[in-house]
Amino acid sequence: MGIFDTVSDTTIKNGECTDIYFVRTEEILRAENINPQVSMEVTATALPDSWAVFCGLADVLSLLKGLPVTVDAMAEGTIFYPNEPVLRISGKYRDFCRYETAILGFLCHASGIASATAHIMQESHGRPVYSFGSRRQHPAIATMIERAAWIGGADGVSNTCAPKGLPLVGTMPHAMVMCFEKPEDAWQSFDRRTPKDVPRIMLCDTYCDEKAESLRAAACGATAVRLDTPRSRRGNMQAIIDEVRWELDAHGFSKVKIFLSGGVTKEDVIAYRTSVDAFGVGGAIANAPVIDFAMDIVEIEGQPKAKRGKRSGIKQVYRLICDDHRTLPVKSVPPAGAVPLLVRFIDNGRIVMPSEMQDARERVHVWLKHTAQEKKTK
Repeated sequence: MGIFDTVSDTTIKNGECTDIYFVRTEEILRAENINPQVSMEVTATALPDSWAVFCGLADVLSLLKGLPVTVDAMAEGTIFYPNEPVLRISGKYRDFCRYETAILGFLCHASGIASATAHIMQESHGRPVYSFGSRRQHPAIATMIERAAWIGGADGVSNTCAPKGLPLVGTMPHAMVMCFEKPEDAWQSFDRRTPKDVPRIMLCDTYCDEKAESLRAAACGATAVRLDTPRSRRGNMQAIIDEVRWELDAHGFSKVKIFLSGGVTKEDVIAYRTSVDAFGVGGAIANAPVIDFAMDIVEIEGQPKAKRGKRSGIKQVYRLICDDHRTLPVKSVPPAGAVPLLVRFIDNGRIVMPSEMQDARERVHVWLKHTAQEKKTK
C-alpha cells in the first residue's frame, strides 16, 4: 500500500484485489485438478432507469490483456436494457475467476456514471451540463469519473485529472470570494488574472441576495452569474432564478447568462431548464447508482448450463431495424437487417479491437439525438 488507502494498478492487474472466496475457489479447483472451459456473461436484471449506457470496457480490456481468454462485448457507449449480456468471457475458469471482482467493479461504477449523465443530458434540452462531482468520490478514481461522464454526454468536466483533451470547466469557489475584501475585488481579480478564453462566470451568492450580487457581478463584466444554492435556500428556487433574470434584463444585462450548480439533480434540470442557461452537476453524476451487473457461467465445456434464475447458453443481442433489441441464442438465425451488438475485443489474450472514448461518446450522442427527434414527432 502507498501513503493513501488505494490499490495499485499492479495489484489489480495481478488479480490480487478480489473477493477472498475467489482465491479459495481457485485453490480448491487446483487441488482437485478441475479447470473447465467456461463462458460467463455479464448482465443486469434491473436498471435505475429504463435503459443504461455500457461503460468501463477499456479498463476490462487492460485487465484481461495477456490472459488466455476471449472477450466479446458491446462497444462502450452502447445503450442496453435489462437481462441483455453486455460482455462475455470464454476460457479456462481458473485462468480468470479471481478477476471477476475487478471486472464488475470497472463496469458497474463507470456504467452507472455514464448512464446517469446520459439521462440528465436527455432532459437538459440542449442546455450545457458539466460534471462537477469528482470531489464527491475518492480522488484515485477521478479520471474514471470524468471519462464516464464525458462518454455519457457531459459538455465538460472539472477535474484536472480528466483524460487528456477533455474541456475543463470551473469558475471560483466561495472561499476565493471570501479571501478578498469584497466580492467586486474577487470578480475583478478573476477577470484580470484568468486566461481570456475562460468564460467570465462569477459566483454570486456568497454574502447576500443572489439578485444583488448578480447585478454587481454583471457590472464587473460577468458573462454569466453562477447561483450555487438550490439546496441551501429555503425559498422557491424558481422564483429566485426568475428574479435574477428579471433584474439583469431590467438593468441592461440581458446577455448575462445564469449558471446553476450546488446539489443539482435530474429533477432540477427538468424544473429549471427553460430559465437557466447551463448546469453544474455534482453528486447526481459522480454518486450515481451503480449498474448492478452480475457475472454468471452460461456454458461449460460447450454445453449450456446456468444457475437458477439465469438463462443457459451463450447469446447475442441484436439491434433491430425499429431500434428495439432482441436477445437470442448465438447460433440462432437473426431477424433480417438485425445488427449484432456483441463483437470480439480480445482473442486468446490479444486485444483485437480497442475501446475508444470518443467513439463511445459519439454512440451516446447519436442515441440522445435520436430520442430527441422521436419526442418531437410524437
